[in-house]
Amino acid sequence: MSDLTMWLEATGALAGAGGLGYAKVRAPRVYWSLVGMPVTWGRFVLSYRSTMDVCGLTVHPSGLRAFMTRNVARREVQPVPPKIRRIRGTSTGLRVTLRLPAGLEPADMMASSERLRHAWGVHSVTVVETKPGFVELRMTGYDVLRRVRMPRKARPHDMAVPVAVREDGTAFERDYRKAPMALTLGANHSGKSMYQRNLIKGLAQLPVALVGIDCKRGVEQSAFAPRLSALVTTPDNAASLLGVLVEEMEDRFDLLSSHGVSDLWELPDEVRPVPVVVLVDEVAELFLISSKKDEERRERIVTALIRLAQMARAIGIYLEICGQRFGSDLGKGATMLRAQLTGRVVHRVNDKQTAEMGLADVAPDAVPAASLIPMNRPGTAVAADSSGGWSKIRTPETSRDEVVTVCREFAHLVPELPFLDPFRPPVPAPAPTAGPSLVKPRPVTE
Repeated sequence: MSDLTMWLEATGALAGAGGLGYAKVRAPRVYWSLVGMPVTWGRFVLSYRSTMDVCGLTVHPSGLRAFMTRNVARREVQPVPPKIRRIRGTSTGLRVTLRLPAGLEPADMMASSERLRHAWGVHSVTVVETKPGFVELRMTGYDVLRRVRMPRKARPHDMAVPVAVREDGTAFERDYRKAPMALTLGANHSGKSMYQRNLIKGLAQLPVALVGIDCKRGVEQSAFAPRLSALVTTPDNAASLLGVLVEEMEDRFDLLSSHGVSDLWELPDEVRPVPVVVLVDEVAELFLISSKKDEERRERIVTALIRLAQMARAIGIYLEICGQRFGSDLGKGATMLRAQLTGRVVHRVNDKQTAEMGLADVAPDAVPAASLIPMNRPGTAVAADSSGGWSKIRTPETSRDEVVTVCREFAHLVPELPFLDPFRPPVPAPAPTAGPSLVKPRPVTE
């Protein structure tokens, strides 16, 4: 009987170890919750003071504090580390709120994030300033970008659309109120189209007008026609559409002036025009020309894009420009337009120069990270803005049929905009469903 019990205990231990090993690879969230988080929490608490001291993240106490410690508490005066205010576990890591002592700033913590990561044995440590004097350490226990899973609470709201997951496990939102104009770059098969699909899927659920410019004969955007207010597939039609948008911009400025406000969102709800998001796929097709006669069309397109990028934010017209490269080699106006695009998302690129085109002027430190994105990680990108901050993100895989279904479901949100009626795309018929065969069976002959 004792031998049987020993074998059962040994078998149970092996099964448990094997289950944890399987969970570590196939279900990292489960493994982190059961094993990783308790171990990391304990390691953090036990080694916090010594780690901060070794990393140079302590300061000498004030004279009064040193006097009280030495003469009242009768203890040795030691350097002061940031004070722990709160520790909170999540499904992907730990969140630690710290109160910085006088003499430390968030930049000091950010510069030591790599050393903190190794000291506590976590996948990454991101430092975020929450308010003056307070920072939050966002420790990620495992590589959340290996298998992307959007947070449950990530939903489209206002003018913000969650489209990817950051390296710290939080959702990356494309917020048009904060970054009204954006540029997305990436080589073929880098996940650029997947990013656009997730963006359209989220925007389709908001009360906005979607305008598509797809000069690849509509192969990317035509399937989303049920939710599009306009779609053009040739440079000539794109020039006409952009001209109409410029006229609409001027009319909306007159509306703002008549109400004495300077922003669309300051208007009363009953007179506020619907926001318009312009989705440009492969912007190079609008800049390149094949003959002398196309120069005039190109000039109209570039001028309209620059005017919209410079002024249209205030009246609720937003640009979402996508391409493989976007620099001075496209010709006159390209660099000027790029300078107006605040939001930047750079996927895997074929050369460092392309990464510099997208990131060097807003977040120079992010260029090496964008240049080292591996080919086996499609959808991985570096997102940055004019604040200088950047983060590594990855877009969850979304099928084209899933986005089409969402576009059909929210087709009733397409607003009535007469100025876009000439460019309204025909809605394709839904795919036929499987049913009984209409082919009569052939008679059996003897």
